[in-house]
Amino acid sequence: MMSSQPLDRGSRLSQERPAVVSREEWNAAHAAMLSREKAHTRARDALAAERRRMPWLEVDKSYAFEGPEGRVGLEDLFEGRRQLIVYRAFFEPGVFGWPEQACRGCSMVADQVAHLAHLNARDTTLAYVSRAPQNDIARLKTKNGWEIPWYSLTDEFDLDFGVDQWHGHNVFFRENGRIYRTYFINSRGDEAIGTTWSYLDMTPLGRQESWEDSPQGYPQTPPYKWWNWHDGYDAAAAPDQRWVEVSEAGEAAFRNRPEPTER
Repeated sequence: MMSSQPLDRGSRLSQERPAVVSREEWNAAHAAMLSREKAHTRARDALAAERRRMPWLEVDKSYAFEGPEGRVGLEDLFEGRRQLIVYRAFFEPGVFGWPEQACRGCSMVADQVAHLAHLNARDTTLAYVSRAPQNDIARLKTKNGWEIPWYSLTDEFDLDFGVDQWHGHNVFFRENGRIYRTYFINSRGDEAIGTTWSYLDMTPLGRQESWEDSPQGYPQTPPYKWWNWHDGYDAAAAPDQRWVEVSEAGEAAFRNRPEPTER
């Protein structure tokens, strides 16, 4: 059990702390660690590629939620996009902090959420669901400055998708009037979620960039080119040519840079 005592920020580390070394030794140690980190990144990319090939489960049951504008169905949570990520946040009677606060862990997850415009630009919507009434959810969002779409559960959605007793992210895809469950992340997997990339990596379409290993025919565009200021996205507009030139020059400089040499 974790201690409730505050950390002693003035205490000394144990005698087993890492060694203090020369610049050359530090650079060598960093290079060795960097090699392992790059392998980890490549392995993570490979896992995401496998995730994009996971089988889908059709959602053959209707679900209802209460939103700011009234009762809605699961398809409405997509907000017209093809991909939907739903996080079950614990904010309801019986949760520690109720009714002033949501679960501490779920609140920390909400604090990490990147600006949603970047996610939306990749045809993806993020939504939160809880058993709290809408008036309490609206108050909580205002208090914490959260702009995540947040709905009230009204049925067995949480039970059916593995988040009745624990938090988790469910991923759905909408196509030709049908909805499919494509992936699920919970427990410690949730602690890494919050960036635009971590969300997209759990979706069936991925980041939708040309370097990714995705099934034939999946939408892909060159990396960097679609990136924009969060208030600058326009679904009907082509990438700004000046930004294309700048990003291409930057990428070329990065790819052609000389490898560092030991001093």
